[in-house]
Amino acid sequence: MDSNKSSILRDQSGAALVIALVMIIVLTVIGLASNFTSIFEMKLSGNKRGSTDAFYTADGGVQAVLADLTNFNTSVGYAAFDYSTLPLDLQNESIDKRLTSPTFSLPSGVNFVESPKVTIYHSTKTGAPRGVGFSASGTIEYQYHIVDCVGRDQTEISLIRSSSQVREKIVRLVPVQ
Repeated sequence: MDSNKSSILRDQSGAALVIALVMIIVLTVIGLASNFTSIFEMKLSGNKRGSTDAFYTADGGVQAVLADLTNFNTSVGYAAFDYSTLPLDLQNESIDKRLTSPTFSLPSGVNFVESPKVTIYHSTKTGAPRGVGFSASGTIEYQYHIVDCVGRDQTEISLIRSSSQVREKIVRLVPVQ
């Protein structure tokens, strides 16, 4: 009987089948992992593309508004507003008026699927603005405008579209009268 048991254990018929099944399972797991990784990378690159597109839309809106100097004429189109409607990070600024629909002209061949939403805020201060080389002891009146622009992803591929906000502050010295 003992010799019969040892001959069964030494018999290797079917071992190749077990090894082949184990290898198929290992290769399947490797294939699934690479598939999930590539799907994740495609989603990640799509999100990056969308956020980059939204940023450049917002920046393009700011640049188009800056190119038209009539947007900074505070006697036309600017209006007083309720401070509670200001974004939280702008509520510590001494903003006195805003323009909610500035004009911007785009170069030929440039258009937006969804135009960026641009708002220009205006303020006048007395003192010395930082970074212009004047001391704070002098009386300088200066005006500044904050151009706030929110742009959205221009491609309508996915249900959720990225958005980006760009702000630019423009300081202009006013002669004291």
